[in-house]
Amino acid sequence: MRLAVLVPVLARPHRVQPLVEAFRRTTSLPHRVIFIADAGDDEEIRAVQDCSGADLIVVQAGTSYARKINVGVQATDEALIFTGADDLEPHPGWLTAALARMGGPVQVVGVNDLGTARVREGRHATSFLVDRRYVQAGTIDEPGVLMHPGYRHNYPDDELAETARLRGAIAFATDAIVEHLHPHFGNAPDDATYRLGRESFKADGRLFRSRRSLWQA
Repeated sequence: MRLAVLVPVLARPHRVQPLVEAFRRTTSLPHRVIFIADAGDDEEIRAVQDCSGADLIVVQAGTSYARKINVGVQATDEALIFTGADDLEPHPGWLTAALARMGGPVQVVGVNDLGTARVREGRHATSFLVDRRYVQAGTIDEPGVLMHPGYRHNYPDDELAETARLRGAIAFATDAIVEHLHPHFGNAPDDATYRLGRESFKADGRLFRSRRSLWQA
């Protein structure tokens, strides 16, 4: 098996090399770290091009996190997909622990980002290891699409988890630690990219709540 680590990025070129090296140190399977960058994000693009072991996909400027993940899914063929970000720090053994939950009906495994209580307790996740076969099921209303493309930044993880839970296809691995380096958790500085993500929080939340009825249909 091979793993595609999909990393939507925006204006954080300093995170490219450390992320590639962190996955190289901690990931037991053959893998690629694939950065999905905005056209015009020149420093980011150069950083990926200059980094050994990093692959690059360039998309239209302003493409959302969820859409970037979907582009990465379609552009790769590895049997396993990890929905990442550039502010993550995988810990040794993370993939082995996640793979231990995979199998049978489980095709999506949420990892532990050490963030909120519901993640630490194994009730939610913000990053996922996904068996590519699950993509065929897609979102609750669009087969073949892993994340609903309407979210700007927030809540695609909530929808993915809720949909996979409805299908009995998800498990949460609290011992698969991929730490989220985020100012909200006090382990990273705030920056313009975080602030941009917060701007769409209310609109993304309204979209998520409007779609919840689909899971009861």
